[in-house]
Amino acid sequence: MQKATFGKTPTGKRLERILQSPNYRDGKFQNLSHTPDLTEGATYYKVTKDFFFKKDKRNIPATTIPSQKTDLHALPADSNVLVWFGHSSYYIQVDGKRILIDPVFSGSASPVSFTTKSFKGSDVYTVDDFPFIDYLFITHDHYDHLDYETVMQLKQKVGRIITGLGVGAHFEHWGFDMSKISEHDWNETVSLGDGFTVHTTPARHFSGRGFKRNQSLWMSYVLQTPSKKLFLGGDSGYDTHFKTIGNQHGPFDLVLLECGQYNEYWKYIHMMPEQTVQAAIDLQAAHLMPVHWSKFSLSLHAWDEPISRAIAAGQQQNIQMITPMIGQAVNLNSLNNHPHWWKGLD
Repeated sequence: MQKATFGKTPTGKRLERILQSPNYRDGKFQNLSHTPDLTEGATYYKVTKDFFFKKDKRNIPATTIPSQKTDLHALPADSNVLVWFGHSSYYIQVDGKRILIDPVFSGSASPVSFTTKSFKGSDVYTVDDFPFIDYLFITHDHYDHLDYETVMQLKQKVGRIITGLGVGAHFEHWGFDMSKISEHDWNETVSLGDGFTVHTTPARHFSGRGFKRNQSLWMSYVLQTPSKKLFLGGDSGYDTHFKTIGNQHGPFDLVLLECGQYNEYWKYIHMMPEQTVQAAIDLQAAHLMPVHWSKFSLSLHAWDEPISRAIAAGQQQNIQMITPMIGQAVNLNSLNNHPHWWKGLD
């Protein structure tokens, strides 16, 4: 637990600020609704047993995940594009700014590199492939969203880091310039200048890199640029906050919502794919891009089940869905459907 990758829990002035948050009670951050770690009737013994003996045979793809390689350095400065890297990592270049969300390029979503390995073919990008990043958004401190190896390599390539209360303790422990780090509570408005505004919004999840949970805050973000309005969802179970955010900040040009690593055992902290579609409706989204799939196996379902179920639900609800291949440049000015590239893969 003394390894740098575990980070640090908040202390001192950072903890004093946390103690003033209306979302911090009884020694930890709390969700807006009662959110058990496991569904009623589930036990950690049962969950662990199923992880060993009841995983879908296609939990991990048998073949290499197909991908494209977009030259991010060569993108025209005036192009508005999004590039997904699998799971919840993606790059947005919009209205002249470069933005990176939850980057994980180490090949693992774990404090030790030999567990929770990325799918073969899903790691085609490294930090060297990125130009200077104006804004790095971290939604929460779980290993599949805040990767120590990746952020350390990004240290000199990021202008500003935006994250939740308490997460800055990790970055401070890792030697980052704290003047570049903005830690926020839910329901704050952050002006980034040049017509860019961020509204920090709730999610229904949890946090922690060690044994003690919920000492830092998990986030979602409304990103308003001069020409676009985007919702960066992070991880979240389904709840009424999506409807509230939609009413307060919608409609959205594009919402990026988790779709994967779900199970009935922990349905309060990760959405089922059908709930992902409903959340997009609640947010008043013109387009939905499902993320949190196609890179890591953190649940029991087949690797491509999340997107198949989401597509089916989206068709029933007439939701426009964006499903790019890993590394493919998506034109934000002309969001179109993509071929179902995962079809036919084992």
